[in-house]
Amino acid sequence: MCGIAGIFHPGVPKPVDPSRVRAMADVQAHRGPDGSGVWTAPGVGFGHRRLAIIDLEGGAQPMLTPDEKIAVTYNGEIYNFRDVRRDLERSGHVFQTDCDTEVILAGWRQWGPACLTRFHGMFAFALYDADRGALFLARDRLGVKPLHYAELSDGALIFASELKGLLAHPLLRRAPSPQAIEDFLALGYVPDDACALAGVRKLPAGHCLLIQRGKGVPEPFAWWDVHFGKPARGSTERLGEELVGHMREAVRSRMVADVPLGAFLSGGVDSSAVVAFMAEASRKAVETCSIGFGQADLDETRYAALVAERFATHHRTRIVAADDFELIETLANAFDEPFADASALATYRVCELARETVTVALSGDGADEAFAGYRRYRMFAAEERVRSIIPERARTAIGRIGSLYPKLDWAPQFLRAKTTLQALGAGSGEAYARAVGVTPPEIRHRFYSPDFRAALQGHRAEDRYIRTMASAPADDALSRAQYADLKIWLPGDILTKVDRTSMAVSLEAREPLLDHRLIEFAAKLPVRQRLRGGTGKWLMKKSLEGFLPDEILYRRKMGFVTPISAWFRGPLAEQAAAVANSPAFAQLGWFDPGAIAKIAADHRAGKAEHGRLLWQLLMLDRSLQRLFGLGEASSYDASTKYNPSGGALKPRAARSRA
Repeated sequence: MCGIAGIFHPGVPKPVDPSRVRAMADVQAHRGPDGSGVWTAPGVGFGHRRLAIIDLEGGAQPMLTPDEKIAVTYNGEIYNFRDVRRDLERSGHVFQTDCDTEVILAGWRQWGPACLTRFHGMFAFALYDADRGALFLARDRLGVKPLHYAELSDGALIFASELKGLLAHPLLRRAPSPQAIEDFLALGYVPDDACALAGVRKLPAGHCLLIQRGKGVPEPFAWWDVHFGKPARGSTERLGEELVGHMREAVRSRMVADVPLGAFLSGGVDSSAVVAFMAEASRKAVETCSIGFGQADLDETRYAALVAERFATHHRTRIVAADDFELIETLANAFDEPFADASALATYRVCELARETVTVALSGDGADEAFAGYRRYRMFAAEERVRSIIPERARTAIGRIGSLYPKLDWAPQFLRAKTTLQALGAGSGEAYARAVGVTPPEIRHRFYSPDFRAALQGHRAEDRYIRTMASAPADDALSRAQYADLKIWLPGDILTKVDRTSMAVSLEAREPLLDHRLIEFAAKLPVRQRLRGGTGKWLMKKSLEGFLPDEILYRRKMGFVTPISAWFRGPLAEQAAAVANSPAFAQLGWFDPGAIAKIAADHRAGKAEHGRLLWQLLMLDRSLQRLFGLGEASSYDASTKYNPSGGALKPRAARSRA
């Protein structure tokens, strides 16, 4: 795992300053503490920070072909590189190293952009071909590895693994994107088709970008997609055997490393399955680790210990306090953009624990999206069945009732009908967008200022889900929802969380359950093999009964639960009150401080449940400070605000808050 950065001039091949490239790479040193390199040629420069995993002596980057016509800087792992290498050797290619980086160079020379279809793995790379005068950027199928890019005022295109790499370039324009802030407040993260910095883009998962000198910067094009149509046929037994075969191969292929390797073990189905197949393939005890919480109802360590004992792993557990919120600043720095999935706190801690003994850790991420494991899928499928039998006029009436029904967060479960009524009254896309979101429009609009509403220019975060589901290559509502999650939620939240927290401590995280062949297999399963009788991941659990006990397979899903609501009524109560008067928010002029103050007061008093929203606002405040210097007297005068039409920070007359 590594950090990459670079500069390319698509027009005139202007000289590239090596020190500037180095600065862009070195700010990502946490991604690659084992080595660094810079290469430049007329009009192009690549930088690299290396976390050495395979061929420790021979894999230095940026790497060039022997004739120096092709150069690459690369982040990730290609798990089948030895198979691809053998194919290339049969075509006459000669290799000098035993690393996967050299396979990318030879693969490009042999197949051009089509080389991507040969690679099984997680990756983001930049390749320069002198004969073509072209820069090629590529990202893996599911978006495990990140890649940001932007065009500068001098005509250059810059790229980096993390946003902080771009920020190291002095010509990058720093202006906040109101659309991305709306997305963050709705979803809890900034999705891959947006960025908190206006003008910065993220290469989408499964996409690549070919920029030829003299032809400008085109739009990225998709080189992979997943299709949910044409369900596979076969008995449950046969499909289960095929599923186990895919999982076994996915795990085995990700155990190739020249450094210590282990696994995260939460005691849930997915991480337990990964450990089961690792133990089957390993000659020695698998290194596993888990974290627990001092609060019993949030702790899963006994389940992790049960699995560790079953497979005789070398298991380590660490208990962290339930009020472990001292990582707020660390996370704000690691993510750059605002990120409010509070499970990042626990993910960081388990990565920290794993890094004490291993350099690579396998995780169980991805199965919930592929096999319909989330509770929201069960709820959505049930609501969809009801929606299908209710006339449209009646649904409209139900939706109106839902909008009027009070939000009774304090009441017993059976009285909390507002969300269900609203969902039944909405279309499938709107209902699912609300289900997967954090803060619904009617709540967040309470504190939007007129300036912010104008700056949004009609943009609404939920529309992204509606569009994606409407165009999904799927024949049923559940599959459309899963497809949207694979395209939006997975790369934007889950994979961003794992990448930034693991890389912050120089740990490579690998996700075997996101092997694209396993994802493609899951997409072709009939709906009843994914979700049956209220049980998500039905076939997966059924096929694992010979590997894991029912106590693991069929217990209630927990995940990393963080008690943020309690924090904002206890140790972070003052932070909740203070966020309304955030200097960064005041400087933007996008939010109504009085409305935010009421949200905080209602939460502290127990009148409403706004814990996740307050966490969002807190993380947004920290991100705005870091990205734009907002709220810092040394950077900007406190009487300035963002001008949505021009994007610059301009002074305004001071206003009384009386």
